Amino acid sequence: MWKHIAANALTFLIVALFLFGGVIAWGTNEYSAEGPLDQAICVQVRSGSNMRLVSVDLAEQNAISSPAIFRMGVDYSDKASLLKAGSFLVPERSSMAEIVDIVTRGGQSTCGTEIVYRVGVTRVVAQVRELDPVSGRFVELADFDPAEVGETPVAYTETRAADDTQYRVVIAEGVTSWQVVQALNSLEFMDGEVSDIPLEGNLAPDSYQVQPGDSVAELLAVMESSQARILASAWAERADGLPLSSPQEALILASIIEKEASTSDERFDVASVFVNRLNLGMRLQTDPTVIYGVTEGRGVLGRGLRQSELRAETPWNTYVIAGLPETPIANPGAATIEAALNPASTDFIFFVAKTLDPRDGHNFAVTLDDHNANVAIYRALEAERAALTDN
Repeated sequence: MWKHIAANALTFLIVALFLFGGVIAWGTNEYSAEGPLDQAICVQVRSGSNMRLVSVDLAEQNAISSPAIFRMGVDYSDKASLLKAGSFLVPERSSMAEIVDIVTRGGQSTCGTEIVYRVGVTRVVAQVRELDPVSGRFVELADFDPAEVGETPVAYTETRAADDTQYRVVIAEGVTSWQVVQALNSLEFMDGEVSDIPLEGNLAPDSYQVQPGDSVAELLAVMESSQARILASAWAERADGLPLSSPQEALILASIIEKEASTSDERFDVASVFVNRLNLGMRLQTDPTVIYGVTEGRGVLGRGLRQSELRAETPWNTYVIAGLPETPIANPGAATIEAALNPASTDFIFFVAKTLDPRDGHNFAVTLDDHNANVAIYRALEAERAALTDN
């Protein structure tokens, strides 16, 4: 009798273990399988939230088949403590495992409504936009200059009042450190006005996600750390034989290229011109350095250069001084730093704008005769425009 009971118990245990293993296998498969979501959604994870609340929200939006399996998968992968606040784009058919990775990997929010402050060379623009999860494109709700006196767009006011609004500061390539500080100090949602201007060239142009109450000084420190990493990496991979003795000289050259290159495609050719000139002992003779000598990076000149300014000796006027200026003249982007340290292999010594639209790039030349011919073409375009203006 006892043998019979023991045999039945063993059989029951085996069956139970088999069934339990089957349940685990089924749950594991469900966790990794394609999800039920038929179109992309934006999932908002509020500060202080947890995986239980997230799983309920995902189930309500039909993004997962089982909140329980979702949470068990989170626990098994030991990611419960890695949940990040923000708004995250969940593509259609995402598995539970993929969704967990999306809301725990960190980094910037990938969807939702955001206010973007774009700090450009000539002005700061505030933009309110919302990502359409289905198309994956941002829908612009408002675009305005916050410095201009006038009625603030309703979309901006409403978005500023919402708790889940994201904020982003985008620094354009070629902006000076003074311009960056002025722009950040003017942002009403950031704290701690800064009076000391970071060294020119030391701020990395990029897109930075910020939050209300963030410190201006801390954001500037992030920009400086980022630029230092970019410069160190590019310097380590620099081409041989460059007429540059230090990363700082590379940064100075990159800042000039940033102000002169009209298109991203011609950065490496512009870099080759300046490298060739340095190798030949020629003066760089570039207008942006003269302009920086006049403004010292504090705003835009807003007019043409005078002959007296072209002749004036400043630490930056490359028509007068030999070699590189004393400091950078702007904050160059990573791509331009790369171009400065890995220029194209050319014999170009000269360049001049192709047309009156700077977006059209430059004509490059090896000889002075060819350069003068290119200049003549440009002067003819200037004369043609002047004649049309007079009429």
